[in-house]
Amino acid sequence: MFSPLAMTKFIRIMLPIAAWYDYEIWQMDVKTAFLNDFIEEDIYMDQPEGFMVVGEEQKVCHLQRSIYGLKQASRSWNIHFDEVIWGYDFVKNDLDHCVYNKISRGSVVFLVLYVDDILLIGNNIKMLGDTKAWLSTQFSMKDLDEASYIIGIKIFRDRSKRILGMTQNSYVEKILKRYQACAGEAHWTAVKTILKYLRRTKDVFLVYGGGELILEGFSDANFQSDDDDAKSQLGFVFKLNGGVVVWKSSKQDTTAKSTTEVEYIAASEAAKKVVWIKNCIQELGVVLSIAESIIIFCDNNGAIPQAKELRSHHRSKYIFRRYHLHGEMLGRYDVRMD
Repeated sequence: MFSPLAMTKFIRIMLPIAAWYDYEIWQMDVKTAFLNDFIEEDIYMDQPEGFMVVGEEQKVCHLQRSIYGLKQASRSWNIHFDEVIWGYDFVKNDLDHCVYNKISRGSVVFLVLYVDDILLIGNNIKMLGDTKAWLSTQFSMKDLDEASYIIGIKIFRDRSKRILGMTQNSYVEKILKRYQACAGEAHWTAVKTILKYLRRTKDVFLVYGGGELILEGFSDANFQSDDDDAKSQLGFVFKLNGGVVVWKSSKQDTTAKSTTEVEYIAASEAAKKVVWIKNCIQELGVVLSIAESIIIFCDNNGAIPQAKELRSHHRSKYIFRRYHLHGEMLGRYDVRMD
């Protein structure tokens, strides 16, 4: 059994919005989170060493509450937290069940749960403070004030310029130390290039601010980049408030016959993702500009007209039907391609 986690890409979507509106970003930690709920299953365990009942050492314990180490522990904790937070009028996000929001007369508080880490994002300090105080009455909490680290990502802010930066410097350094400490010759040969890349880019930031609060996407493809099976590589990125929030790079699962086809397939994959991103932002309910057309930029003069006006000719008739989804989205979801 598993516990749902807030998606990292959803957090990356929320933080640029928070930077744009200059929202507060606070952080809390739930102490011994997995010990907070009762369990439904019948589970027995040996008496802990040093705490055995004299004369009844042969007996076992019947667990009443969740403990660390149980497969059910994380799931049980998530269900319990969901029930508790619902009682304080927070509403669960339909697209990410670990994101909650509470809106009252123009004030908004977003709560993001990642196992036992909590982010509180909002525009009303009193409302945020009340939420903190209420959480402390329900669980044993540690107040971490303004957020500085979340899921291994360090957050920097310049609120005077409404700029927010994120880096995984510490996480990358841990990876480098781990693999460099015990790597054999075979391991070193295999990952040498990757480790060099990590070392040279560990101080690179994702920076949000200085841009418009408008979602825009870019798609591209590398025609038949794999010499073994002649398949192409596709990629896309989406930017919000001047920084990248969602990206992907993967090998296409079909063999394309032309650059137009591979670019068209890449744009189709980007179009599918843009629908999810747009729905995420609309679900938050604070970004009015998301109602405007979303542009996906493509650098292929053959793919653009093909997407704008679906047609079949001898060069495009081999494209699978599922990739024509992009053309349908141009009308249904207000997506533009340039």
